[in-house]
Amino acid sequence: MNGERAQDGGLAPRELDIQGILALLPHRFPFVMVDRVVELDPGRRAVGLKCVSANEPHFQGHFPEQPIMPGVLIAEAFAQMACIVALSAHRDYAGKAVYLMGLDRVRFRRPVIPGDRLVLTAEKTQEKRSIWRFQATAEVDGRKVAEGQVLATVADRPGA
Repeated sequence: MNGERAQDGGLAPRELDIQGILALLPHRFPFVMVDRVVELDPGRRAVGLKCVSANEPHFQGHFPEQPIMPGVLIAEAFAQMACIVALSAHRDYAGKAVYLMGLDRVRFRRPVIPGDRLVLTAEKTQEKRSIWRFQATAEVDGRKVAEGQVLATVADRPGA
């Protein structure tokens, strides 16, 4: 994770490698849907990458003859990007969890297949108390493959 202090004292936009992502997300293999964050404006917006590989376990059954990344996993990638934006927003969110509350207007435009590099963007559009709304998009080679809205909340983790 890298970042520099902005003039206002906050963190300037930065990047996260897989170690930085794992430090924020509770998810672990095989359920981490973001490989790298190439732009991060904490609490506002993030752009991440998912390198889609034929070795991923879901391709064994979806579909062996013509593998397609399941839409539900693209939606999960949206949720994980939203989590990264939210948890990077405030130092007091360390150790907190982000729970998915809803998905709205999610649309899948094109199939995502092994070898594709999925570019994921999550941008906060609204925040009230601990409830956040994001607009999310996924692109491959500059073409939109999916989009939708994510509704999530920041809360204490169970047992915390």
